[in-house]
Amino acid sequence: MAKKHKVSEQVVEEAMQVAKATQRPGQTKEQTKLIAQGIQKGIEEYKKRHREKARALDKQKRKLQQTQSSATTTEVVTPEPEVIVQQSKLAWGLLVVSWIGFAAYLVLSASA
Repeated sequence: MAKKHKVSEQVVEEAMQVAKATQRPGQTKEQTKLIAQGIQKGIEEYKKRHREKARALDKQKRKLQQTQSSATTTEVVTPEPEVIVQQSKLAWGLLVVSWIGFAAYLVLSASA
């Protein structure tokens, strides 16, 4: 049993407008109606494909969300090891020595 979609009045009007806009001199009303019907079918086919693509994208999105949610629920949370940063005693020693040298330079240059 094939489902027949009823064409909306807006689609019928748009198709007729396009058919009349492209009407050739000497073209009969019957020919214009046939062109309008062809345009209607084109619009219907476009909408049908658009709905199919949207449905497929929704399915993909749902599938992705389900895989992400299942991955997060099955994932075991392991505590990360703490990183203990130890300051190098050499760096502090060099800093102290440089300040002592700087102070000695200032004292010697001021007395000279």
